[in-house]
Amino acid sequence: MSHAEVSPGVFVAYETFGDPSDPPVLLVMGFGAQMIAWHEDFCRELAARGRYVIRYDNRDCGLSTRFDDHPVDMGRFIAAVSSGDIAAALAMVPYSLRDMAADGLGLLTALGIGRAHVFGSSMGGMIAQRMAIDAPDRVLTLTSMMSSTGEPEYGRASDAAQAVLFGPKPADREGYVAAAERELVWASKRYGSAEAVRELAGRSFDRAYYPAGVGRQLGAMILDGSRADALRALRMPTLVVHGLDDTLIDPSGGRRTAEVVPGARLVLLADMGHDRPRELWPEIIGLVVEHTAVGQAAVGQTAGEHTA
Repeated sequence: MSHAEVSPGVFVAYETFGDPSDPPVLLVMGFGAQMIAWHEDFCRELAARGRYVIRYDNRDCGLSTRFDDHPVDMGRFIAAVSSGDIAAALAMVPYSLRDMAADGLGLLTALGIGRAHVFGSSMGGMIAQRMAIDAPDRVLTLTSMMSSTGEPEYGRASDAAQAVLFGPKPADREGYVAAAERELVWASKRYGSAEAVRELAGRSFDRAYYPAGVGRQLGAMILDGSRADALRALRMPTLVVHGLDDTLIDPSGGRRTAEVVPGARLVLLADMGHDRPRELWPEIIGLVVEHTAVGQAAVGQTAGEHTA
C-alpha cells in the first residue's frame, strides 16, 4: 500500500495490481467503505485479464486523510436539508462530492496516468459519474454500478435498508462484526453470505475503524444533488450495472442512469443485491473487460494512456 498527495494536504491510500502498461482501471468505492471492499482476489482477476487495476480509500475513510476538525451533527444536517436550508447544510460539510471526484483524478495524475477507465460502485458510482462530468478528457469509459443519478425519486432505499444503514453500530470489534450481518437485508438473495459480510467487517475494523467520516461523506453525497442534466451531456462509452435484489439503491437508480446517459448499456443482474458476490465475479469482470476493450477501440487510444 502507498499514499499519494492528490490535492494540497489531502493524501489517499492506494494499491495497484497488474502491469502498468495495461489499460488502467480506477476502482472507486462507496459510502463509508474502505478500498478492501474491492477484494484483492477480484482486483487480481481483473488484472489477469489485462487491466492495470487501482483501488484507493476515499477521503475520510480507511487510511486516507481524515477531516477530524470538521465534525458534522447529523441531526442538524438532516434538519437543514429537510427544511430546504441548503446554505446551512453546505456550511456544515467541509467538502463536496466534486472534491471526492478530484481526489480520484488527482491519484491518476500522481501515478502519471492521463486517462483511465473509471469503475465506481454505489456512492463510488456517483463519484465516478462526477469524474466523467467534470473531467471527460480524463475518463476513457465509465462504469456505474448499483448507483443512481442523485434524483430523489430514483434509487430509493427500502425502509429496512435505511434502518440498517443509519442505525447505530457497536464500537467494539465483536459487536461491530456481529452487527454487520444486518447488511444482508440488501444483499443477493441467492448468494448473500453472513460469513463473507463478517469477514469484511472484521478486516475493515482491524485496518481502520473510523465511523466519524461517515457523516461528512453522506453530506457530500446528498448535497451533490441531481446529476441528470450533466449526465445527458456525456459522450463516452458508459456501462450501467445493477442488481435486481438491491434494496439499498433500488434498481430504478440504475435504469435512470442508463436512460439519461446517451448510448449507455444497462445490465441488470438477477442474483445481485447491493453487493458483489464472488459467484458473480466472472460475469462482472467479463462485462468490465468487454466494456473497457470497446472503449479503448472507440477512442483509438493506446493501452495505458500514461503521461510523463
